[in-house]
Amino acid sequence: MEIEIHLAKPEDRKAPNFDKLVFGKIFTPHMFVMKYEEGKGWHSPKIIPFSNIELHPAAIVLHYSQTIFEGMKAYLGVDGKIRLFRPFDHINRLNRSADRMCIPQVDPNFAFEAIKTLVLLDKDWIPKQKGSALYIRPFIFATENTLGVKVSHEYLFMIILSPVGPYYAEGFNPVKIYVTEEYVRACPGGTGEVKTGGNYAASLKAQAVAQQKGYTQVLWLDGKERKYVEEVGSMNIFFYFSDELATPALSGSILPGITRDSVLKLASHLGIPAKERKISIDEVISAIQEGRLKECFGTGTAAVISPVGEICYKDKPYVIGQGQTGELTKKFFDYITGIQYGEREDEFNWTVVLE
Repeated sequence: MEIEIHLAKPEDRKAPNFDKLVFGKIFTPHMFVMKYEEGKGWHSPKIIPFSNIELHPAAIVLHYSQTIFEGMKAYLGVDGKIRLFRPFDHINRLNRSADRMCIPQVDPNFAFEAIKTLVLLDKDWIPKQKGSALYIRPFIFATENTLGVKVSHEYLFMIILSPVGPYYAEGFNPVKIYVTEEYVRACPGGTGEVKTGGNYAASLKAQAVAQQKGYTQVLWLDGKERKYVEEVGSMNIFFYFSDELATPALSGSILPGITRDSVLKLASHLGIPAKERKISIDEVISAIQEGRLKECFGTGTAAVISPVGEICYKDKPYVIGQGQTGELTKKFFDYITGIQYGEREDEFNWTVVLE
Protein backbone atom coordinates (compact mmCIF):
# COMPACT_ATOMS: atom_id res chain seq x y z
CA MET A 1 0.00 0.00 0.00
CA GLU A 2 1.15 3.50 -0.75
CA ILE A 3 0.89 6.03 2.08
CA GLU A 4 -1.01 9.15 1.05
CA ILE A 5 0.54 12.29 2.59
CA HIS A 6 -1.28 15.53 3.38
CA LEU A 7 1.02 18.18 4.85
CA ALA A 8 0.14 20.47 7.73
CA LYS A 9 0.30 24.23 7.26
CA PRO A 10 3.87 25.60 7.25
CA GLU A 11 3.23 27.62 10.40
CA ASP A 12 2.09 24.46 12.23
CA ARG A 13 5.24 22.57 11.25
CA LYS A 14 7.63 24.88 13.09
CA ALA A 15 9.08 23.05 16.10
CA PRO A 16 8.62 24.68 19.52
CA ASN A 17 11.25 25.38 22.16
CA PHE A 18 12.29 22.09 23.78
CA ASP A 19 13.92 23.54 26.90
CA LYS A 20 11.22 22.37 29.33
CA LEU A 21 9.62 19.24 27.95
CA VAL A 22 6.89 17.50 29.96
CA PHE A 23 6.36 13.87 28.98
CA GLY A 24 3.53 13.35 26.50
CA LYS A 25 2.11 16.88 26.39
CA ILE A 26 3.39 18.17 23.03
CA PHE A 27 2.61 16.51 19.69
CA THR A 28 4.12 16.82 16.24
CA PRO A 29 2.11 18.31 13.34
CA HIS A 30 1.33 15.01 11.58
CA MET A 31 -0.19 11.64 12.41
CA PHE A 32 -0.69 8.34 10.62
CA VAL A 33 -4.18 6.83 10.16
CA MET A 34 -5.26 3.57 8.53
CA LYS A 35 -8.68 1.89 8.52
CA TYR A 36 -9.75 -1.74 8.80
CA GLU A 37 -13.05 -3.22 7.64
CA GLU A 38 -13.96 -6.89 7.73
CA GLY A 39 -13.81 -8.30 4.22
CA LYS A 40 -11.65 -5.45 3.05
CA GLY A 41 -8.72 -5.64 5.46
CA TRP A 42 -6.40 -2.77 6.28
CA HIS A 43 -6.71 0.03 3.74
CA SER A 44 -6.40 3.76 3.00
CA PRO A 45 -3.16 4.54 4.89
CA LYS A 46 -2.63 8.28 5.26
CA ILE A 47 -0.43 10.79 7.00
CA ILE A 48 -2.52 13.85 7.78
CA PRO A 49 -2.25 16.99 9.91
CA PHE A 50 -2.55 16.24 13.62
CA SER A 51 -6.17 16.73 14.65
CA ASN A 52 -8.98 15.41 16.80
CA ILE A 53 -10.76 12.24 15.67
CA GLU A 54 -14.50 11.70 15.38
CA LEU A 55 -16.09 8.64 16.98
CA HIS A 56 -19.66 7.40 17.15
CA PRO A 57 -20.86 7.38 20.79
CA ALA A 58 -21.42 3.62 20.52
CA ALA A 59 -17.91 2.82 19.24
CA ILE A 60 -16.87 -0.44 20.87
CA VAL A 61 -13.61 0.98 22.23
CA LEU A 62 -15.52 3.50 24.38
CA HIS A 63 -17.56 0.80 26.10
CA TYR A 64 -15.59 -2.45 26.03
CA SER A 65 -11.97 -1.24 25.74
CA GLN A 66 -10.94 -3.24 22.70
CA THR A 67 -7.70 -1.35 22.17
CA ILE A 68 -3.95 -1.89 22.16
CA PHE A 69 -0.88 0.34 21.94
CA GLU A 70 2.91 0.42 21.83
CA GLY A 71 5.58 2.89 22.82
CA MET A 72 9.02 3.32 21.27
CA LYS A 73 11.43 6.19 20.65
CA ALA A 74 13.42 7.90 17.94
CA TYR A 75 16.75 9.34 19.10
CA LEU A 76 18.91 12.02 17.50
CA GLY A 77 22.42 10.66 17.86
CA VAL A 78 25.65 12.51 18.54
CA ASP A 79 26.48 11.88 14.86
CA GLY A 80 23.28 13.61 13.70
CA LYS A 81 21.63 10.31 12.69
CA ILE A 82 18.11 9.31 13.73
CA ARG A 83 17.89 5.93 15.42
CA LEU A 84 14.96 3.72 16.41
CA PHE A 85 15.60 1.28 19.25
CA ARG A 86 14.42 -2.29 18.52
CA PRO A 87 11.44 -1.15 16.41
CA PHE A 88 10.53 -4.59 15.06
CA ASP A 89 10.43 -6.03 18.59
CA HIS A 90 7.88 -3.35 19.45
CA ILE A 91 5.87 -4.00 16.29
CA ASN A 92 5.88 -7.74 16.93
CA ARG A 93 4.68 -7.11 20.49
CA LEU A 94 1.90 -4.91 19.10
CA ASN A 95 0.78 -7.88 17.01
CA ARG A 96 0.91 -10.22 20.02
CA SER A 97 -1.31 -7.75 21.86
CA ALA A 98 -3.60 -7.64 18.82
CA ASP A 99 -3.95 -11.42 18.85
CA ARG A 100 -4.91 -11.45 22.54
CA MET A 101 -7.48 -8.66 22.05
CA CYS A 102 -9.01 -10.16 18.86
CA ILE A 103 -7.72 -7.26 16.76
CA PRO A 104 -6.45 -7.85 13.20
CA GLN A 105 -2.66 -7.78 13.01
CA VAL A 106 -0.71 -5.34 10.88
CA ASP A 107 2.06 -6.24 8.47
CA PRO A 108 5.32 -5.58 10.41
CA ASN A 109 7.20 -4.23 7.40
CA PHE A 110 4.36 -1.87 6.51
CA ALA A 111 4.01 -0.73 10.12
CA PHE A 112 7.74 0.03 10.17
CA GLU A 113 7.44 1.95 6.89
CA ALA A 114 4.59 4.01 8.36
CA ILE A 115 6.64 4.81 11.47
CA LYS A 116 9.72 5.66 9.41
CA THR A 117 7.79 7.92 7.02
CA LEU A 118 6.09 9.79 9.85
CA VAL A 119 9.28 10.24 11.90
CA LEU A 120 11.27 11.52 8.92
CA LEU A 121 8.45 13.90 8.00
CA ASP A 122 8.51 15.38 11.52
CA LYS A 123 12.25 14.92 12.16
CA ASP A 124 12.70 18.56 13.16
CA TRP A 125 10.63 17.76 16.24
CA ILE A 126 13.22 15.34 17.63
CA PRO A 127 14.83 17.10 20.64
CA LYS A 128 18.60 17.42 20.38
CA GLN A 129 19.58 17.23 24.05
CA LYS A 130 20.53 13.84 25.51
CA GLY A 131 17.86 12.45 27.77
CA SER A 132 15.18 13.61 25.37
CA ALA A 133 13.72 11.80 22.36
CA LEU A 134 10.73 11.57 20.05
CA TYR A 135 8.21 9.21 21.63
CA ILE A 136 6.33 7.08 19.09
CA ARG A 137 2.85 5.84 20.01
CA PRO A 138 1.24 3.33 17.60
CA PHE A 139 -2.24 2.24 18.70
CA ILE A 140 -5.27 0.38 17.37
CA PHE A 141 -8.84 0.65 18.59
CA ALA A 142 -12.28 -0.73 17.72
CA THR A 143 -14.64 1.69 15.95
CA GLU A 144 -17.69 -0.41 15.07
CA ASN A 145 -20.89 1.17 16.40
CA THR A 146 -22.82 -1.20 18.64
CA LEU A 147 -23.68 -1.66 22.29
CA GLY A 148 -23.52 -5.42 21.93
CA VAL A 149 -20.46 -7.04 23.50
CA LYS A 150 -18.60 -8.48 20.53
CA VAL A 151 -15.40 -8.41 18.51
CA SER A 152 -15.42 -5.31 16.34
CA HIS A 153 -15.42 -5.57 12.55
CA GLU A 154 -13.88 -2.09 12.14
CA TYR A 155 -10.69 -0.47 13.52
CA LEU A 156 -8.37 2.48 13.26
CA PHE A 157 -4.59 2.10 13.38
CA MET A 158 -2.94 5.38 14.30
CA ILE A 159 0.56 6.63 15.07
CA ILE A 160 1.24 9.90 16.88
CA LEU A 161 4.57 11.42 17.92
CA SER A 162 5.53 13.42 20.98
CA PRO A 163 8.87 15.08 21.79
CA VAL A 164 9.65 14.10 25.38
CA GLY A 165 12.09 14.72 28.18
CA PRO A 166 12.68 12.41 31.18
CA TYR A 167 9.61 10.40 32.20
CA TYR A 168 10.03 11.10 35.91
CA ALA A 169 10.45 14.56 37.40
CA GLU A 170 13.29 13.05 39.44
CA GLY A 171 15.19 12.37 36.21
CA PHE A 172 17.83 9.64 36.61
CA ASN A 173 17.59 9.68 40.38
CA PRO A 174 16.18 7.05 42.74
CA VAL A 175 12.40 6.93 43.06
CA LYS A 176 10.39 5.66 46.02
CA ILE A 177 7.84 2.89 45.42
CA TYR A 178 4.86 1.65 47.40
CA VAL A 179 3.83 -2.00 47.67
CA THR A 180 0.07 -2.42 47.35
CA GLU A 181 -1.60 -5.44 48.92
CA GLU A 182 -5.12 -4.17 48.39
CA TYR A 183 -5.19 -3.81 44.61
CA VAL A 184 -4.16 -6.13 41.78
CA ARG A 185 -2.92 -5.12 38.33
CA ALA A 186 -3.42 -8.44 36.51
CA CYS A 187 -4.07 -12.16 37.00
CA PRO A 188 -2.91 -15.29 35.15
CA GLY A 189 -5.09 -15.82 32.09
CA GLY A 190 -5.92 -12.12 31.91
CA THR A 191 -4.37 -9.41 29.77
CA GLY A 192 -1.41 -8.40 31.94
CA GLU A 193 1.16 -9.56 29.39
CA VAL A 194 -0.14 -7.30 26.60
CA LYS A 195 -0.38 -3.53 26.20
CA THR A 196 -4.09 -2.83 26.40
CA GLY A 197 -5.76 0.16 28.00
CA GLY A 198 -7.67 -1.80 30.62
CA ASN A 199 -4.46 -2.87 32.37
CA TYR A 200 -3.53 0.75 32.94
CA ALA A 201 -7.03 1.78 34.00
CA ALA A 202 -6.90 -0.97 36.63
CA SER A 203 -3.67 0.50 38.01
CA LEU A 204 -4.90 4.05 38.58
CA LYS A 205 -6.47 3.65 42.02
CA ALA A 206 -3.37 2.09 43.58
CA GLN A 207 -1.22 4.70 41.86
CA ALA A 208 -3.33 7.48 43.35
CA VAL A 209 -3.01 5.95 46.84
CA ALA A 210 0.77 5.62 46.44
CA GLN A 211 1.14 9.24 45.35
CA GLN A 212 -1.00 10.44 48.26
CA LYS A 213 1.50 8.70 50.53
CA GLY A 214 4.43 10.41 48.81
CA TYR A 215 5.56 7.57 46.53
CA THR A 216 6.25 7.75 42.80
CA GLN A 217 5.09 4.29 41.71
CA VAL A 218 3.31 1.13 42.81
CA LEU A 219 5.04 -2.23 43.22
CA TRP A 220 2.55 -4.87 42.14
CA LEU A 221 2.27 -8.32 43.69
CA ASP A 222 0.76 -11.35 41.98
CA GLY A 223 -3.01 -11.52 41.81
CA LYS A 224 -3.35 -15.00 43.30
CA GLU A 225 -1.25 -15.12 46.47
CA ARG A 226 -0.34 -11.41 46.83
CA LYS A 227 3.14 -12.71 47.57
CA TYR A 228 5.34 -12.51 44.49
CA VAL A 229 6.66 -9.32 42.91
CA GLU A 230 5.48 -8.68 39.34
CA GLU A 231 5.95 -5.12 38.01
CA VAL A 232 6.53 -1.59 39.25
CA GLY A 233 4.12 0.98 37.82
CA SER A 234 4.28 0.49 34.05
CA MET A 235 7.82 -0.95 34.20
CA ASN A 236 9.49 -4.29 34.76
CA ILE A 237 11.67 -4.52 37.86
CA PHE A 238 15.12 -5.90 38.67
CA PHE A 239 16.81 -6.71 41.98
CA TYR A 240 20.58 -6.96 42.34
CA PHE A 241 21.17 -9.34 45.21
CA SER A 242 24.63 -10.14 46.58
CA ASP A 243 25.22 -12.97 44.12
CA GLU A 244 22.82 -12.37 41.20
CA LEU A 245 20.67 -10.00 39.20
CA ALA A 246 17.06 -11.21 39.24
CA THR A 247 13.78 -10.18 37.64
CA PRO A 248 10.32 -11.79 37.95
CA ALA A 249 9.82 -14.57 35.40
CA LEU A 250 7.19 -13.94 32.73
CA SER A 251 4.10 -15.59 34.15
CA GLY A 252 1.34 -14.51 31.76
CA SER A 253 0.50 -11.45 33.84
CA ILE A 254 3.80 -9.60 33.33
CA LEU A 255 4.55 -7.53 30.24
CA PRO A 256 7.58 -8.84 28.29
CA GLY A 257 9.38 -5.51 28.22
CA ILE A 258 11.80 -4.68 25.41
CA THR A 259 14.11 -2.84 27.83
CA ARG A 260 13.81 -5.78 30.25
CA ASP A 261 15.01 -8.10 27.53
CA SER A 262 17.81 -5.67 26.65
CA VAL A 263 19.06 -5.67 30.26
CA LEU A 264 19.02 -9.49 30.39
CA LYS A 265 20.98 -9.74 27.14
CA LEU A 266 23.39 -7.03 28.27
CA ALA A 267 23.93 -8.74 31.63
CA SER A 268 24.89 -11.95 29.84
CA HIS A 269 27.21 -9.97 27.56
CA LEU A 270 28.91 -8.38 30.57
CA GLY A 271 29.23 -11.68 32.45
CA ILE A 272 26.75 -10.71 35.17
CA PRO A 273 24.71 -13.67 36.50
CA ALA A 274 21.05 -12.91 35.76
CA LYS A 275 17.95 -14.99 36.39
CA GLU A 276 14.25 -14.82 35.60
CA ARG A 277 12.51 -16.37 38.59
CA LYS A 278 9.85 -15.96 41.23
CA ILE A 279 10.78 -13.26 43.73
CA SER A 280 8.67 -12.88 46.85
CA ILE A 281 8.23 -9.56 48.57
CA ASP A 282 9.41 -11.25 51.79
CA GLU A 283 12.69 -12.18 50.07
CA VAL A 284 13.14 -8.57 48.96
CA ILE A 285 12.50 -7.14 52.43
CA SER A 286 14.75 -9.71 54.11
CA ALA A 287 17.53 -8.95 51.62
CA ILE A 288 17.24 -5.22 52.38
CA GLN A 289 17.34 -5.83 56.14
CA GLU A 290 20.35 -8.14 55.84
CA GLY A 291 22.22 -5.89 53.43
CA ARG A 292 22.07 -8.44 50.59
CA LEU A 293 20.02 -6.27 48.21
CA LYS A 294 22.60 -4.04 46.60
CA GLU A 295 20.44 -2.28 44.01
CA CYS A 296 16.95 -2.16 42.55
CA PHE A 297 15.73 -0.57 39.30
CA GLY A 298 12.79 -0.48 36.92
CA THR A 299 13.06 -0.82 33.15
CA GLY A 300 10.82 0.51 30.38
CA THR A 301 10.79 2.47 27.14
CA ALA A 302 9.72 5.75 28.76
CA ALA A 303 12.34 5.92 31.53
CA VAL A 304 14.83 3.33 30.14
CA ILE A 305 16.31 2.59 33.58
CA SER A 306 14.82 4.04 36.76
CA PRO A 307 16.75 3.46 40.02
CA VAL A 308 14.70 2.62 43.11
CA GLY A 309 15.93 4.00 46.41
CA GLU A 310 13.11 3.06 48.78
CA ILE A 311 10.35 0.48 49.06
CA CYS A 312 7.38 0.93 51.40
CA TYR A 313 5.81 -2.36 52.53
CA LYS A 314 3.05 -2.59 55.14
CA ASP A 315 3.49 1.15 55.66
CA LYS A 316 7.14 0.73 56.66
CA PRO A 317 9.86 2.29 54.46
CA TYR A 318 12.97 0.28 53.54
CA VAL A 319 15.92 2.16 52.04
CA ILE A 320 17.99 0.44 49.34
CA GLY A 321 21.67 1.26 48.88
CA GLN A 322 21.45 4.31 51.13
CA GLY A 323 18.90 5.73 48.71
CA GLN A 324 21.56 6.26 46.04
CA THR A 325 21.81 5.10 42.42
CA GLY A 326 23.90 1.92 42.27
CA GLU A 327 26.91 1.33 40.03
CA LEU A 328 25.30 -1.51 38.08
CA THR A 329 22.09 0.46 37.56
CA LYS A 330 24.09 3.36 36.13
CA LYS A 331 26.16 0.99 34.01
CA PHE A 332 23.05 -0.45 32.35
CA PHE A 333 21.61 3.04 31.84
CA ASP A 334 24.80 4.39 30.30
CA TYR A 335 25.29 1.34 28.09
CA ILE A 336 21.75 1.29 26.66
CA THR A 337 21.43 5.06 26.22
CA GLY A 338 24.92 5.07 24.71
CA ILE A 339 23.65 2.72 22.00
CA GLN A 340 20.45 4.71 21.55
CA TYR A 341 22.30 7.99 21.00
CA GLY A 342 25.05 6.50 18.84
CA GLU A 343 27.78 7.07 21.46
CA ARG A 344 28.58 3.38 21.76
CA GLU A 345 28.93 0.59 19.23
CA ASP A 346 25.70 -1.38 18.82
CA GLU A 347 27.00 -4.94 19.15
CA PHE A 348 23.47 -6.29 19.38
CA ASN A 349 22.07 -4.67 16.21
CA TRP A 350 19.29 -3.15 18.30
CA THR A 351 19.09 0.17 16.48
CA VAL A 352 17.80 1.03 13.01
CA VAL A 353 19.15 4.22 11.43
CA LEU A 354 16.55 6.15 9.45
CA GLU A 355 17.76 7.68 6.19
